[in-house]
Amino acid sequence: RNIILNNPRKRNALSLSMLQCLREDLLHDVKSKDLRVIVISAEGPVFCSGHDLKELSSEDDVKYHSQVFEICAEVMTLIQKLPVPVIAKVNGLATAAGCQLVASCDIAVASEKSQFATPGVNIGLFCSTPGVALGRSLPRKVALEMLFTGQPLSAQEALMHGLVSKVVPEDKLEEETMKISQKICESSKSILALGKATFYRQMAQDLDTAYKMTTQVMVDNLTLRDGQEGIEAFIQKRKPVWSH
Repeated sequence: RNIILNNPRKRNALSLSMLQCLREDLLHDVKSKDLRVIVISAEGPVFCSGHDLKELSSEDDVKYHSQVFEICAEVMTLIQKLPVPVIAKVNGLATAAGCQLVASCDIAVASEKSQFATPGVNIGLFCSTPGVALGRSLPRKVALEMLFTGQPLSAQEALMHGLVSKVVPEDKLEEETMKISQKICESSKSILALGKATFYRQMAQDLDTAYKMTTQVMVDNLTLRDGQEGIEAFIQKRKPVWSH
């Protein structure tokens, strides 16, 4: 499924209504066997500029501000809780909560012209919530330089530090994203769902706990129908037929 941020006039800002729509689209028919991968892209030269600052002025009350940040955190964590891989297809600038969105996706493919920044410090609103995703995707000192200075990373720098998975020329962006999506679609949905959930769980654990938990998951994986089918197909030198 393709989710396209489509408000280029507002630089695809994550207004409250945009966040609500994004949550709805991410959750739509998520249990369907046909849904195998979600790609988030955007119209216009800016992938996403982050929160709509007009919604954060003093004219709106604290309750409204809380609502904006709470739904934003919900959407970012939801991406990692979904049973299918989520790919950010970035062609342009991703700043503040827009940079957070890229960091929160499972995979990110960016065009060479893309840039990534957390410039909130420059307008007196430190990017504290984007810092959660950034600090978990990038080396600490790189994340802090971005947060303290607001200076952007180029696509190549973002690749070097692990914020994105791949950088390609703009005219190859669609092709590369499709290639990754199609490869994902060749696997069992149920096995990928188990793997994704396990990966994020173990990342939050210490080494011994992570190995203990994942050891049990591997044993459980073997009891799944697609787990058995995959091994049998390999032994019989045939293509597996997934039940998903």
